[in-house]
Amino acid sequence: MTTATPIGRMTYPEYLAFEAAAPSKHEYVCGEVFAMAGGTPEHAGLAAAMAAVLARALEDRPCRAFSSDGRVRVEATDLSTYPDISVVCGKLETSGIDQDAIVNPVLLVEILSDSTEAYDRGEKAAHYRRIPSLREYLLVSQRERRLELFRRGEHGEWLLLEAGAGERVELASIGASIAVDDVYRNPLSAE
Repeated sequence: MTTATPIGRMTYPEYLAFEAAAPSKHEYVCGEVFAMAGGTPEHAGLAAAMAAVLARALEDRPCRAFSSDGRVRVEATDLSTYPDISVVCGKLETSGIDQDAIVNPVLLVEILSDSTEAYDRGEKAAHYRRIPSLREYLLVSQRERRLELFRRGEHGEWLLLEAGAGERVELASIGASIAVDDVYRNPLSAE
């Protein structure tokens, strides 16, 4: 995704009405609304590949993956946004003020881009860490075959685990292991 464009200030009910009528997605941050622009073919391809890998990993598990059309609400920080992929296990829970916003993901995935990487690693990650159900936050690089997994530890601390080409990443939140190369496999490339 490219850098978000500020739209202005709104109450949350105004945001929901605005979002319902808008042809594109918007992020809500403490009363400020930002337009979320479209991404690149590489971003879209990696998001689709990750969704396919996760779908295979979730077979026979009581979990479901949601695309970037699934809004996630961080009640503690007043953020509503659209992660590239969200995974919920058990029962889907939605916000008391927004029946279409997921509040209990166990895993969130963002595909990094030059324009959003700092935000995804910094401010957005800080919001995500305030979701009580969240166990893991996975960042997918567009520059190289690299997955960075942030996992909530036993005492609430966040640990970084990295995996590169030829390696696997263990997703404890869903009880599955995925191969990095499966995420980056591209039948259209000459590799």
